[in-house]
Parts: sequence; structure tokens; C-alpha cells
Amino acid sequence: MTEQTERSLAEQPSDTERLPPAAPAAPAAPAAPGDGGGTGGGAARGAAGGAAHPAGPATGRTTADAPVLPHATPPPLAPPRPLGEPRTWPRDFTDRLTAPLPGVRALARIAREGKLRPPPETLPEIQQLPFAPGPMPAAGPTTLALTWAGHASWIIRVGGLTVLTDPVWSRKILGTPARVTPVGVRWEDLPPVDAVVISHNHYDHLDAPTLKRLPRHTPLLLPAGLAPWARRRGFTQVTDLDWWEAVELPAPGGPVRFDFVPAHHWSKRTLTDTCRSLWGGWLLTAPDGRRIHFAGDTGYGHWFEEIGRRYPGIDLALLPIGAYDPRWMLRPVHTDPEEAVKACQDLGARALAPMHWSTFLLSGEPPLEPLHRVRAAWAATGRPREDLWDLPVGASRVLAER
Repeated sequence: MTEQTERSLAEQPSDTERLPPAAPAAPAAPAAPGDGGGTGGGAARGAAGGAAHPAGPATGRTTADAPVLPHATPPPLAPPRPLGEPRTWPRDFTDRLTAPLPGVRALARIAREGKLRPPPETLPEIQQLPFAPGPMPAAGPTTLALTWAGHASWIIRVGGLTVLTDPVWSRKILGTPARVTPVGVRWEDLPPVDAVVISHNHYDHLDAPTLKRLPRHTPLLLPAGLAPWARRRGFTQVTDLDWWEAVELPAPGGPVRFDFVPAHHWSKRTLTDTCRSLWGGWLLTAPDGRRIHFAGDTGYGHWFEEIGRRYPGIDLALLPIGAYDPRWMLRPVHTDPEEAVKACQDLGARALAPMHWSTFLLSGEPPLEPLHRVRAAWAATGRPREDLWDLPVGASRVLAER
């Protein structure tokens, strides 16, 4: 599975095979700790969502699109599940898709157009991509600080823990050109890593060579169905979750909560494992209640409003703004800069930190275009300029205490 394969999940011509429609399902009550249940109950939990926004003209209706009343009282947060709990999951998570898988005509069209890389005349912009590595800020038990290592890789200091998101320290990933900016923090300069969260199994988010650098006792927090992959590689503290499930990790400042939340995306790593594991984002809640939403990889859609409804008071949203061109193909799975700003508003988040650009050239937009467009879209909202955290690769910022 390569990023190019990922891009083929798209709006399809009219003759593309659609997923069959599914009847709306009522939200299920949160699972009690230790029920072992991803089968059945997880699918019902995934069906609870806000009123659907179109992800593009070719989206099909699935269980993930079941609406709820916009002003309904949100369900209580699920109690934290046990760390390392063995789980039983469905064979696949195809019912969670919010766009149909591609057909032959879409694959033929993208092969014919060949527009999965920026125009050659825009490549000199690579020299202008923002790269400003610096020392990470000191982080005590009450500090909440972020450092952007590039792409979707962040170093989050929360509650006295150091957490990595989708860590990719490799120079090159399968099926793509090499990085155009170096990693923002050298691996040897990282503090001890206390946990890793993974959004999904695509190669630019789940990088096996990077994970091999970690001690095998490092806690890995994964989407449902990915635990066997990690255990086969020797990791001993592995937890995989369904949407709306959570765990807590002990920390010097008090427990840090990690909730796994929906995203508009998909999963595939080999020719035979399409949607065999789940995909999503993470909601990190510090001991003092400050919240960060890490979206992983996602298109725009109704899930953002539902996440904001269930988790009010999000302080910062880490949202993708790159790998969006051509839109006819990528809209269902990758937000463009304007959609990222809208998603931030839907989440009710105070600030936005753009990511998933300026690292790997995965699609057809010019290298600097995402930055220009997200700044313009943010300015158009009239929101404070300082709440757009458009960091250079390698830069850090501390989230103020409430």
C-alpha cells in the first residue's frame, strides 16, 4: 500500500460501484471496561454522528453517516478501558467508510492525467518551505507544548509525558519521493518517549522503521485491528480502540486521557487488508482539562461537529492541509486548507495547527500553496492571527494554561 494507492479513494464517476445504503443506527451505550467488544457494539458506536456534510458528490451512505439531532445532549464519555486489553474485532470496517472505494474508471483517469505531483515549474518553492528547528521547550507536569517534526508527526508534552503522533523519522516512505524537509527534531534529541498514538496504517503514518527505534515496552495506542501488527513486532504494551473509546495513562501531573475519535478516511497496507483495521484521530485531555485534537488523516465531513459536541472546549486542533489536489479524487480523504479552517470551527477549537504538508510531495498542489491558502482562509474568519499556529517544521509552541 502506498500513498498513491490512498489517493485513489475518491469521488467516482457515475458507473462506480457504490456501497449499499445502511439504515441509521441509534447510538449504543458506552461499553463497560473489559467487555472485549469490538464486534457489533463498536459498529453501533461508530454510527452516532452529527448531521452529515457531503464529502463530495460521489459519497455513499454508510453506517457512519447516521444523523443525530444537532442539539441532542451528547452521550457521556466512555470510561477508560484497560491498557493492553485483548479484543475481538470484526473482519473489516468497511461499514465505517463515508466515501465508496474507487472503481476502475477512477483509477484509469488518474493514471491518464498523471497529476499526483506538483507542476515542475513550482518545484523551486521547495527551497522556501519553512524549516526552523530549535530546542524543545522545558516541559513540567503542568506544561502542554508541541513540536512539529514534519508531516503528521508531533512531539506533544502533556502532563509530564512525551507523546509522539504518527512518528515518521524515515527519509523516504514506500512509494513516494524522499522528504523535501528534514525531520524537525533529531531522534537522539528526543526525551524518553512515554507513548505513541497512531491514526491509521498508511505508510506515511505508520512507519515501521521509526517504530523499531523505540523500546518494545513503549505504550502504543492504535486503531481497532492494529494490535496484532504491533505485537508481531515485539511491542508488549499495545492497546487498540474503537471510535469513542478511551484509555488513561498515568503521568506526573495526573492521568492523561486519550480518546479515539472518527475521521473521514480508510485503511490499507497490503493488497489484501483493505479496511481490515480502523482509522481515526485522537483527543488528548491534560490533567487540567486542556484538550488537543489530533486528526490524523481525514477528509471534511460531519464527524468534526460530532467530535466538538462530545468534547466541548477543545483548545487546539492539529489538522491536515496538504495532499489535496486533484480535488475530484482527494476530497473524501484529505481536507484542503479552507476545509481545515472550517473543520476547526466545527470542532469548536480555539486554535489551529496545520500539518500534513511541507514534508512529502504527495499530490499535485504547488509546495507552498497550502500555507498561503490556510493563512487566507483563517484571515477571512476574522479570528485572532495568533490562534493560527502555522509553525515551521522543527518549531515549538506552548499552549497557555487556562
